Amino acid sequence: MLIKLAIVVMLVLIVGSLFYALFSLVRNKGQGQATIKALTLRIALSLGLFLLLMLGFYTGVIGH
Repeated sequence: MLIKLAIVVMLVLIVGSLFYALFSLVRNKGQGQATIKALTLRIALSLGLFLLLMLGFYTGVIGH
């Protein structure tokens, strides 16, 4: 149950990071590092989510 909650939290953080990147892109008109940092965070969170899903499938916590 805990791993499923962690997956949902990761998904919310990924979407939040994506919207923050969009907000900073519009606000700064493409200048600055905030957009790059937000998108880098989104990629890191996505990789973490992928690894969490693989761990869940491997241990049998998440089924078909």
